[in-house]
Amino acid sequence: MSNAQHGPCDAGQVQAAAASTPPLSAARWILVATVLGSSLTFIDGSALGVALPAIQNDLGAGPAATQWVSNAYLLTLGALVLIGGAAGDRFGRRKVFLIGVAVFALASIACGLAPTVELLIAGRAVQGIGAALLTPGALAVIGSAFPPDERGKAFGTWAGAGAIFGMVGPLVGGWLADAADWRFIFWINPPLALLTVLITLKAVPESRDEKARGLDGPGAVLAIGGLGGLTWALTAAPDLGWTDPWILTGLIGGAVLLAGFLWAEARQRHPMMPLGLFKSSVFSGVNLLTLLLYFALGGAMFFLPFDLIRVHGWSATMAGAAMLPFAVIMGLFSGYAGKLADRFGAKLSLSLGPVLAGVGLALLALPAPGAGYVDGPLAGMTVTAVGMTLAVGPLTAAVMGAVPPGRTGVASGVNNAVARVAGLLAIALLGVILSAVFTARADSPDARALLGQVMAGADLEAGARDAFHAAFRAVILTCAGLAVVGGIIGGLTAPRRQKAE
Repeated sequence: MSNAQHGPCDAGQVQAAAASTPPLSAARWILVATVLGSSLTFIDGSALGVALPAIQNDLGAGPAATQWVSNAYLLTLGALVLIGGAAGDRFGRRKVFLIGVAVFALASIACGLAPTVELLIAGRAVQGIGAALLTPGALAVIGSAFPPDERGKAFGTWAGAGAIFGMVGPLVGGWLADAADWRFIFWINPPLALLTVLITLKAVPESRDEKARGLDGPGAVLAIGGLGGLTWALTAAPDLGWTDPWILTGLIGGAVLLAGFLWAEARQRHPMMPLGLFKSSVFSGVNLLTLLLYFALGGAMFFLPFDLIRVHGWSATMAGAAMLPFAVIMGLFSGYAGKLADRFGAKLSLSLGPVLAGVGLALLALPAPGAGYVDGPLAGMTVTAVGMTLAVGPLTAAVMGAVPPGRTGVASGVNNAVARVAGLLAIALLGVILSAVFTARADSPDARALLGQVMAGADLEAGARDAFHAAFRAVILTCAGLAVVGGIIGGLTAPRRQKAE
C-alpha cells in the first residue's frame, strides 16, 4: 500500500536542523539516499500483503502463524519507532539511519532464507527493529539537510516516492508469488540497502541534537512486552481456547505490562510518550481517530487478499492490481486534499474522510464469490482511497497543531506509533472475529483446521469457501463501522481551521 498504510508522516520529529545546510545539489543526493532507504519498508510492506497466501501455503502455516508474519514486524516497529527517532537525535541521525538500513537488509536476507514460518516471523521482528531506526532517521536527515523553505518540498518528494513504491509493491509481490517465488520479495532489499549505504556515506553529513537526553529504555521494554503478550493471546485464543491458562496469562500479563508502561511514562524524566500531551482534547481525539482509522485500514488490507485469491479465484498478481486505485489516488491528490483542509479547516476533512473510508470498506463486503474487478473491489477501493486521501494530511497537521511548537516532534511521533500499533491490534482482534464466524458457519468438527486449509489454498468444497467469505464480510463490516466512528470523533474533536504558521 501507499505510505498511508505505514502511518502518518512523522515529519515533526525532524524540526531540529543542523547549524548549516549543504548546497542544493548535495541536498538532492541526501534526498535520494533517504528515499532509497525508506523504499525498503515501502516495497516490503506493500508487496508482502498479497504474497501472504502463497507464504502460508509454502510453509504450511496456520492462520495464527500467518498473522504473526505481519504482527511481528508491526510489534517491534510500533513499540520502538519513538526510541528510533530519539536515538538519532542523540547519537547521530546518519549513524542511526545507516544502522537501521543494515539491520533491515540483514533481516531481509534471513527472511528470504527462512525454512520455517517460525524463523520467518523472527526475521520479520528484526525487520521491524530496523524500520524503527531508519524511518524516523530518514525524516530527521531530510530535516537537518534542507533549509526551512525547502523542507516542505523535500518531505513531499519523500511521501510521493512512498506512494509510487506503494503502487508498484503489490504488483511486484503478486507477480513474484505467481510466477517466481515469494522469497524474492525479500531479496529485493539487500541491493537497495547497499546502494543506500554507499550514497549515504558519500553525500549525507552527520547531524545530531546537542540537547538530546536519555532514551526511555524501560518504556520500550514494557511496551513490547505488553503489546506482545496481548497480541499473542488474542492470536492464539481461537486455537487454545479463551480459558487456557497460557491465554489468560498472556491477556492479564499484557494488560499489567501496559499499565506499567503508563505508570513508568508518568514518572520518566524523558518519556517516549509524554502523557501530558493527552490533556489536549484535540490531541487525544485525533489520536483516537488515528487508532480507529488505521485499525480499520490495516485489518481490511490484511484480509482482503485472502478473499480475492481464495474466494474469488484471483491470482496474486490480480489481487495486487486491485490495490492500484488506492496508491494512484493517494499519490495524485494528497496535495489537493491538503489545500482543501487549509481552506475549510481540518474538521471537515477529519470527519468526512474517515466516513468515506468506512463507506468504501463496506462496499468491499458486497461482491459475491467469483466477482470480477469492476463488479468487485474497484468501487470500494476507490471510495476508501478518496476518504483516506482527505484524512491523512490534515490528521498529521491537527496532531502537531494541538501541542506547543517545541513538542510537535514528540506529538507527531506518538501519532505515528499509534497508527502502527493500530495495525498490530487489528490483525489480532479481527482474526478472532474471522475465526468465530467461520467456525459458526462451517460444517466441520475441526473448523479451525479447515480455516487454515482455506487460507492456504486447499481445493475444498464450496461450503468452506462460502463460510470464509461470510467471515471476511463480518471482518470488513467491522472495519467499516470503526472508520465511521473515527469520523464522528474527528468531527467532535478536530479543530475547525489550522493555526497559521
